Amino acid sequence: MSPTPGTITLSQIRESLYAAVVSDALDAAGFRSQSCSAPLKNLTTDSTVLVGRAKTTLWEDIDHEDPEPYKLELEAVDACQVDDIFVATANGSDRSGIWGELLTTASKNGGCIGAIVDGSVRDTVAMGKMNFPVFALKTNILDSLHRQRVTAIDVPVEIGGVTFNSGDLIIADADGIVVVPQEVETEVIRAAWEKVHAENITRDSIRDGMSATEAYKKYGVL
Repeated sequence: MSPTPGTITLSQIRESLYAAVVSDALDAAGFRSQSCSAPLKNLTTDSTVLVGRAKTTLWEDIDHEDPEPYKLELEAVDACQVDDIFVATANGSDRSGIWGELLTTASKNGGCIGAIVDGSVRDTVAMGKMNFPVFALKTNILDSLHRQRVTAIDVPVEIGGVTFNSGDLIIADADGIVVVPQEVETEVIRAAWEKVHAENITRDSIRDGMSATEAYKKYGVL
């Protein structure tokens, strides 16, 4: 049974939706640039649909000794709540691995369920054993101490041409990362839900012998 409007939960989204269909619903709503173009990949888990809300941080490279190492980084991690996805915007820097096992462990205590890092990470095997999805550019064994630091928390950040705001809905899987602005979340997720149902009917009809052209004419979904 389809849920009533406004009642689709994060758990239901994880079970039934995926990044591409949400991207299609955003397109239909006039939001045609909500898919992150940065080549971030899930480096820790397989076949995971990550669904949660952004917790944003802005990072910078440094070339000096940090007088307050890890200060804002730790504040952000400690502020993570249930279903948060930690978003680290480092402008693609490979200066160090800014996310790893200890930050994963600490953030999970608050309910954080994954991380998106526009930069490098480390401890991927350990994070994989914790079943913690981390989408990042690459790995780097170096610690961030005196190399990179957080400069702001809960500010709008940009990764791959898409703006992330704390609280925005994120859907990330093997196809990519999609950000749903809060002001259109209800209508977009409802539309995605309905499109998945229509796609299932279309697929079953094609499997039963209907041509793709006939199926599109009948159901209007491809």
